Amino acid sequence: MRFAIAGGTGMTGRHVEAVARERGHEVVVLSRAAGVDLVSGAGLHGRLVGVDTVIDVSNVTTPKPEVSVSFFAGATTNLLAAERAAGVGHHLALTIVGAEAAPDGYYAGKLAQERLVALSDVPWTIQRTTQFHEYAGMMYHRTHAGAHVAPTGRVQPVSLREVAARLVDLAEGEPAGRATDLGGPREESLADLVRRYAHAIGHHGMLPAIDMPGTLGRAFRSGALLPGPDALRGTQTFTEWLAALPDA
Repeated sequence: MRFAIAGGTGMTGRHVEAVARERGHEVVVLSRAAGVDLVSGAGLHGRLVGVDTVIDVSNVTTPKPEVSVSFFAGATTNLLAAERAAGVGHHLALTIVGAEAAPDGYYAGKLAQERLVALSDVPWTIQRTTQFHEYAGMMYHRTHAGAHVAPTGRVQPVSLREVAARLVDLAEGEPAGRATDLGGPREESLADLVRRYAHAIGHHGMLPAIDMPGTLGRAFRSGALLPGPDALRGTQTFTEWLAALPDA
C-alpha cells in the first residue's frame, strides 16, 4: 500500500514511517523538510496521487489555544481537501485520550482536528492514545521560572513504537471511525516519572512537585486523561523505556 505521513519527520512520524517501510509499504512524507507546508497547503498539490491512506501525526508545540487551533484546523482542512482531489480513501488522525476534559490550550486544537475529520466526506479513523513515555522528558525540559519541576498528575504512558504499529495496523484496514483508545500498560505518577527521567540523564538537584494550572492540570490530577477499562493496552513500561534511553 501507499501511505502519506503528515508530520513524517517528527517524533511520531519517524516511528510510523519505520514501521510502514518494515511491512513493505510505500511512504510519502508530508513535512516542511519534504517541501510541504500543511498549514498553508503549499506543496501538497499532486503529492497524494495513488495514496491509499493519509496518516496525520503532524504536531505543533504550544500552550496557546489560538495557535493550536490555527495549526490543526489549517493542516486538517488542507489535507482533507487534497485527499478529496486525489481520491484518497482513508484519513487517519492521531489524537489524545480524554481531550474533552481539557478543552483549552493545546488540546483545543486536537478537538478542532477531530471535529473536522468527523464531519468530512473522506472516510476516516481517529485513534486516541495516552501520553507517550517521552512526555516525562518534555515536562522536565519545560522549566518553571527558570527551574526544573515535576508536574503532578495521573498518567498511563504508552510506547511510541507501539502507537506507530497501531496506526499502521489501522492504515492497512478499512476506515473505522472512532477507534478503540490505546494506553500504556499501567497508571503512573507524572511527578515520579519526571524525577526518574531527570535522574537517568544525570540531574541531581531537587525537583519540586507543582500542580499545573487550568483545565489541563485538573484533568491530569483527576485521572480524566487515563484510558477507560475497554481501551487497548501497550506492553512496554516506562521503566523499560527509560532503561533503553541512550543518555541513561
